[in-house]
Amino acid sequence: MLKRVWWGWCLGWCVFAAPLAHAETITVAAEDDWPPYSHAQPGTSEPQGVAPRIVRAAFKTQGIDVRFVVLPFARCLMEAEKGRVVGCFNVTRTRANENTFIWHPTPMFEEELAIFGRVDAEHPAPARSLSQADLRGRSVGITVGYTYPTDFMRDPAIRRIEATSDRSLLRMLAAGRVDHALVNTLPAYHRVAHVPELQGRVARVGSLRVDGFWLSFSKAHADGARLAGVFEQGLQSLRRSGEHARLMATLPRGAP
Repeated sequence: MLKRVWWGWCLGWCVFAAPLAHAETITVAAEDDWPPYSHAQPGTSEPQGVAPRIVRAAFKTQGIDVRFVVLPFARCLMEAEKGRVVGCFNVTRTRANENTFIWHPTPMFEEELAIFGRVDAEHPAPARSLSQADLRGRSVGITVGYTYPTDFMRDPAIRRIEATSDRSLLRMLAAGRVDHALVNTLPAYHRVAHVPELQGRVARVGSLRVDGFWLSFSKAHADGARLAGVFEQGLQSLRRSGEHARLMATLPRGAP
């Protein structure tokens, strides 16, 4: 009788433990300096923000655990391109990079690429919303290593000046070193809200476009194509359950 009980316990434990033994863990690169979507707090190794929460939750619905490595965005892209990680987020899809990575059909979220300008007593807000055509003949700040629309990057009439980060870019704008700056709206609002010297000096004055943002999967990684499909299934599961909408609702809205 004791022998039967022991074998029964062993069989039950083995059935329970089998899924744990075969649980898949993957490594994904997260950008380190794009709040409120993805950023790293000093002294921590886990990314903060809504994007890593979406990535983790989507894969979790498919039985996959995610380990993040937090990197500057340019290195995030490079590590994915070389296949050292299975993917990198948050990436916009452009003509310049569409053949570099594997793209799941549905973007994780959408975000506006806005035109920011100086707004003070000497520089009143324009009477209408600016567009790309208004940037021709002007100096426009961009963040080095970030992805921008191909037609903007190839427009010879626009003088592009690079900054090392969105924070530096907005400070450059406030100091009058560029005429305008291209910054995603919510990340720019986050910077202005947390940097007093920017408040009342820079503001959204136009829009270039609204972009989708993806977890770009590596063509060089053996599991890149498979996991792009798995991630899409996970995203659709999050949308059906309402979890994706709940996560997006945690983002702040409106100018500071």
